[in-house]
Amino acid sequence: MKCLASVTLSCLVLAQFGQGQSPTAPNSEAPSLHANSTLVLVPALIRNKHGSLVFSLTSNDFVITDDGIPQTVTLEQDTGGEPLALVVVIEIGGAAAREFDKLGPLPSMIESVVGEVPHNVAVVVFDSQSTLLQNFTSDLDAVKASVLDLIPPCSRQNHVDNCATPGPLQNVRAGDNGAAILDSLGFSVDLLRKQPSGYRRAILLISETLDRGSHLKLEDAIRTITDTNTTIYSIGFSTGKSEAAHYASRELPTRPSQPNGSWLSLENRHPNPSNGCMSKEANPDPDTSRNKGVQAYDCMTQLAPPLALAKMAAIAISEGLRRNIPETVARITGGDYFKLTDAKSLENSLGTISNHIPNRYILSFQPQSPHSGLHVIDLRLRDYSNLEVTARSRYWADSEGK
Repeated sequence: MKCLASVTLSCLVLAQFGQGQSPTAPNSEAPSLHANSTLVLVPALIRNKHGSLVFSLTSNDFVITDDGIPQTVTLEQDTGGEPLALVVVIEIGGAAAREFDKLGPLPSMIESVVGEVPHNVAVVVFDSQSTLLQNFTSDLDAVKASVLDLIPPCSRQNHVDNCATPGPLQNVRAGDNGAAILDSLGFSVDLLRKQPSGYRRAILLISETLDRGSHLKLEDAIRTITDTNTTIYSIGFSTGKSEAAHYASRELPTRPSQPNGSWLSLENRHPNPSNGCMSKEANPDPDTSRNKGVQAYDCMTQLAPPLALAKMAAIAISEGLRRNIPETVARITGGDYFKLTDAKSLENSLGTISNHIPNRYILSFQPQSPHSGLHVIDLRLRDYSNLEVTARSRYWADSEGK
């Protein structure tokens, strides 16, 4: 990718995938965006009504506003082959321990998610605390082996001789009932900061929806998630429904009363509203962030005075993080969010992610009215109302000296 000139920002690169230089290379830490920096990058995925990706747009087709102020857009060229630094973040405690049997496709699909580009991949597991299970490496076999040890029968409780790497996982304590998702994201972003600045940065998060005990405050979490060019791809399962399914498996009859009777099945399928952004969900997920307040913000943010956008954005993000962290962080960083229902849904989600990561447009602009704090980005297409836009919607700029 071609870097534009910047005084305090050498080059902001957005979350996708890269290769194997040393994670401890000197001067490799990616800088935060400062208020007087001259370049902001916005990754964008464009799809038609059938869900197929669109590749034929030019910079003149895009309209970007920063806190309501129109910006001059540049389309970066040849970004699909840039190196990628990826952290795979997997919850191992609480409700997540009951989802391990759905992770079967993950080890074999890591290679397709990374793609054929130089890469560094790390694996982080967490419950109430985060643990670096596999440090950054370009060896995907080592990454696969660390993930394999999370899948039955290669659990801490049932470790067997044919598990891929019996040592490292046995050194990780058994998961507790903590789900410190925000802390794990902060931990992972800090790891990515130390990767070479020329790498795209991404997090693949697999977790429940609700945080049970992070120490990172919401305001600090928002800043951490939005002040680096990291795209987050999330696969989440409903905290409440996992607990309910677990209760049912222990307390409710699951065998038919008659020999040829039907089995009781529990499914967690929650389609998004099909009639527009303010339509009512037929089967609302109690953990979802699509409440009316957040929906109203997402649908009407451009009607608000520009000076109110950043404040509204902070409120909307805070509300979303309280209800569904994986969905919210994916939405504000320009990534994808999927629901984990079974192994097949995971396979489909990872296949979609592997297709989306290298095929995003990378747009850039130089802020016309820079200021410290949270900024709201709105990206629209000038003449293509029939196309769907998925893009980064927030960034955080520090004041000079921070």
